[in-house]
Amino acid sequence: MSVLKSKISNLRGLRQVHAQLVHQSLHHHNHLVALLLTHCTRLLAPPTYTSRIFHLATHPDLRLFTCILRYYSQIGAHTRLLLSFFKHMLHHHYHVKPDASFYAVLMKSAGNESILFLAHVLKSGHSRDHYVRNAILAMYVKCRPIELARKLFDEMPDTTVADWNLMISGYWKCGDEDEATKLFYLMGEQRNVITWTTMITGYAKNNNLKTARMYFDKMPERNVVSWNAILSGYAQGGAPQETVRLFHEMLSDGNVEPDETTWVTVISSCSSLSDPCLSESIVRKLDNRISVRSNYFVKTTLLDMYAKCGNLEAAHEIFEQLGVYKYRSSVPWNAMISAYARVGDLSLARHLFEKMPHRDTISWNSMIAGYTQNGESFMAIKLFEKMISSEDSKPDEVTMVSVFSACGHLGELSLGHWALSVLKENHIRISISGYNSLIYMYSRCGSMEDATLIFQEMVTRDLVSYNTLISGFAEHGQGLESIKLLSKMKKDGIEPDRITYIAILTACSHAGLLEEGQKVFESIKFPDVDHYACMIDMLGRVGRLEEAVELIQSMPMEPHAGIYGSLLNATSIHKRVELGELAAAKLFKIEPLNSGNYVLLANIYALAGRWKDVDRVRDAMTKHGVKKTTGWSWLENNS
Repeated sequence: MSVLKSKISNLRGLRQVHAQLVHQSLHHHNHLVALLLTHCTRLLAPPTYTSRIFHLATHPDLRLFTCILRYYSQIGAHTRLLLSFFKHMLHHHYHVKPDASFYAVLMKSAGNESILFLAHVLKSGHSRDHYVRNAILAMYVKCRPIELARKLFDEMPDTTVADWNLMISGYWKCGDEDEATKLFYLMGEQRNVITWTTMITGYAKNNNLKTARMYFDKMPERNVVSWNAILSGYAQGGAPQETVRLFHEMLSDGNVEPDETTWVTVISSCSSLSDPCLSESIVRKLDNRISVRSNYFVKTTLLDMYAKCGNLEAAHEIFEQLGVYKYRSSVPWNAMISAYARVGDLSLARHLFEKMPHRDTISWNSMIAGYTQNGESFMAIKLFEKMISSEDSKPDEVTMVSVFSACGHLGELSLGHWALSVLKENHIRISISGYNSLIYMYSRCGSMEDATLIFQEMVTRDLVSYNTLISGFAEHGQGLESIKLLSKMKKDGIEPDRITYIAILTACSHAGLLEEGQKVFESIKFPDVDHYACMIDMLGRVGRLEEAVELIQSMPMEPHAGIYGSLLNATSIHKRVELGELAAAKLFKIEPLNSGNYVLLANIYALAGRWKDVDRVRDAMTKHGVKKTTGWSWLENNS
C-alpha cells in the first residue's frame, strides 16, 4: 500500500491507483476507499469523480463518511449539500453513529449555517468535546455578535489554544483591534505560531504594516503561513519592493520552504513593479521547483507577470500550456488581452476576446480600456454598447472610468450624458477615481460648469481631482479659476505636485496672466525643466523675449527642445529675427531632424523679407537630409 501511496502525486496518479484497485477487485474495501478519498481532498478532485469513489463502498463506515465530509469541506460545498448528505447518513445507514470528530468537521464545514446542526450536536452529548466545543465557538464568532462568543469562551472550564486563537481572529474580523490585542497578551506562554500569525494578518489588513512587521520579527518560530501573512500584507499594502526583499530574506533563512501561495504573492509583486530583470531573477529561483511551477495558480500569475513586463512570447507560451480552452477561468485570457492592448496590438487582443469561452466584467474592461488608452475611443464606446446589451457581464466603476475617458477624448457631451445615464440605471457606485474621470470628461467636452459641479459634489478629493479640474481650466484659458483652485487645494491639505504647477502655469500663459504666473513659478520650491518651459511660453506670448532669454540662461539644468521651441515660436509671432536665429541654432543641435524648426525659421526670414536666408535654410535641410513634415507650410516669395 505504501507503493500505491507514493504514486499518488496528481490526479493522473490517483486515477491509475484507482484503476489498479478496481482491476484487483479491492475497490470495495473501506480502508482503501478512505485512502482514495483522502487524496481526492488533497488534490481537489472533481466532485463527480470523488462521489463515485465514495459510492464504491457497499457498507461505508464512519471513517468513510468523515473522509467525504472533509472533501466537501475542502471544496466549499454548499450547506444544502451537507444537510442532504447528513440526512442520507442518518436515514440510510443506521449502524453509523456520528462521533465528536465527525460533528466537529460538519460544524466547521457548514460555516455561517452551522446552527442547522447545533441541535443534533447537543442531543448527541458531544458538546463537551474540545473539538466540537471549538466548532460551536466558531459558529458564534461567525454568526452571532462577538459578545455572545466571548460569553461562551469565558464560561469554558478549560480553554484550548485553538479557542483563544478563534476569539482573537473573531475580534479582528469585527474590527476590534484592542480586544484582539488584549487577548493575545492574556494568553501568555500558550501562544503558538497560529496566534502570532493571526496578529500579523490582522494588523496587515488594517494597513498597519509597521506593527505587523514588529509581531513577525518577535515570533519565536515561523512557518510558511506566517511568512505568507507578512508577504501578502506588504503586497496588498502597496509595498512590492519590500515583498520581494523579504522573500529573499525567507530564502536566505532557509528554515521554511516557500509554497504555492508564497510564489503567487511574490510573482504578483514583480508584476506590479514591471521590472523584467527582477522578474527573470525570481523565475530562475522557481526553475528548480518543478512541482510548484506546474501549479495552475502559479502559472497564471507567471503569465500575468510576463505580460506586464512586456515578454509576450513567454506569456503566450504559458497561455498555451495552461490548456485555457479546457478551463472556464477567464484570468489567463484577461491577462493576455491586457498585454496585447498595452503594446497597442488591439486586433490580436480583440481576437482573443472574441474566442474566450467565458467572459467576465474584467474581460470587457480590459478590452474597453485597451481601446481608450490607444486612442480608439469610438471603438471603446461601440464595445461598451455591446457589453450593456450582453447577459454575461454588467459594467462596474472600472468600465465607466474608461467610458467617461473615451467620451472626453471624443468631445461629445451628449455621449457623456448617455454614459452617465447608464451608470445610474445600473446603480454603479463610484469612488474618487470615477468622479475624477467625470471631471475629465466634462472638461474635455467644454462643460467646465458641469466639471466644477462634480468636483463640488465630491465628499473626498485627492490630488488627481484637483489636477484634472485645474488642467480643464488651463485648457479653456480660465487662469484665475485655476489659481483660486490652487489656494483651495493648499487649504485642504493637499500638496501640489509638478503636474499641478504645469497646469497652473499653462492656464496663466493662455490667459495672459503674467504677474500671477510669475508668483506661482516663484512659489515652486524645486521647479523642473517643464515649469521653466511654461514660463518661457508665458513671457513669449506677451513679447517679453529678453526676459525669456535671461530665464533660459539662469536655468540650473540643460534646456530641452520645448524651451527653445517656445522661444522660436514667440520670435515668429513678434518678428524678432535675431532671437529666432538663436533659438533655431539650439534646436538644430537638440533635434536635427525636426523639419518644423527649419520651416519656422525660414518663415521668420520670409516675413522679414530675407529671401536669401530662406533659401539657405532650405539648402541646409536638403544637405542634412531633413524632409518637410506634412502640416508645415513655406511662405513663398510672390514678388
